[in-house]
Amino acid sequence: MTTHFDTIVLKIGSKGEIFPPKEIRKRLGFEPNQPILLYIHQDQLIVRKLHSIEEILNTPAKIKISYHAWKQFKEELTEDYES
Repeated sequence: MTTHFDTIVLKIGSKGEIFPPKEIRKRLGFEPNQPILLYIHQDQLIVRKLHSIEEILNTPAKIKISYHAWKQFKEELTEDYES
């Protein structure tokens, strides 16, 4: 294994396994038996943590918007798509 900042070079195991090092699993919050999402984008394999509903609900909102502002935005968006 070779590391350089956020880049890690691994070898695929004899049975085709990929094992991220402990430091990476810890940094990304991966736990044993936790489901993860793998998807392919062009020639890249993307690995993402699947968050539980509890984690999602306990995460603070990145923005705050009032109900009235949301309603106005929704109406404007609807008008744009209807025309």
